[in-house]
Amino acid sequence: MDSYYSTPMNEVNVLAKLADMKEEHYHQLVTLSAIMELLIDKGILTREEIEKKALEIDGFLTPPPYPTV
Repeated sequence: MDSYYSTPMNEVNVLAKLADMKEEHYHQLVTLSAIMELLIDKGILTREEIEKKALEIDGFLTPPPYPTV
């Protein structure tokens, strides 16, 4: 008995959705990069401030590889 997830058509649909997600991710990244560059060009933020904040946020999102005391 074939499951819903193993049909060839479903696999094609999953791959198509993945391709759509990758394209949307690319467009979001381009938009974010443009906004960052404009903020830097206008002197509102520096690259260092952006990098510092990105590292800070990444620290919240990425748990340490070992338990902390």
